[in-house]
Amino acid sequence: MKENRRDRDEEGRARSARPRDGLGRPLAYEVPGVERGPEGVVRTPGETLREAQRLLDAGMPFHAHEVFEDAWKSGPDVERTLWKGMAQLAVGLTHAARGNATGGARLLLRGAGAIAAYPNPYGVDVAGLIAWARELAARVERGEEVDAAREAPRLVPLTH
Repeated sequence: MKENRRDRDEEGRARSARPRDGLGRPLAYEVPGVERGPEGVVRTPGETLREAQRLLDAGMPFHAHEVFEDAWKSGPDVERTLWKGMAQLAVGLTHAARGNATGGARLLLRGAGAIAAYPNPYGVDVAGLIAWARELAARVERGEEVDAAREAPRLVPLTH
């Protein structure tokens, strides 16, 4: 009988311990990957946005989505859709950069729809993000290749 060995966390939930690349794709166990951040970190909204922006700028939207996931799980219920929408934008960019045009475009548009109900929370340029997501989704659907770092959106305006 074949033994079924799955990586599990402390609660017994399946968790892959395989290393991952910058776009979150699993690598062979013996290949060094990009270090993943800890899960379940409670951050302020500003810290969430700064960390996610740092990861997006580094071409790591999969990792940015995990930061947004922490925010939606630990933040107030009234902001759950905002953070989930931001995570969908990051996952949409991830899929687009991986070459999954259908999934990438769909998640970009879903994320844009989710954040539309939040006019500029925490300085986030919601209108700019929605325009970015729609434009990128259209290009992805046309078959254009996407470089995650070059396509990283600005979450909040740069301060001088």
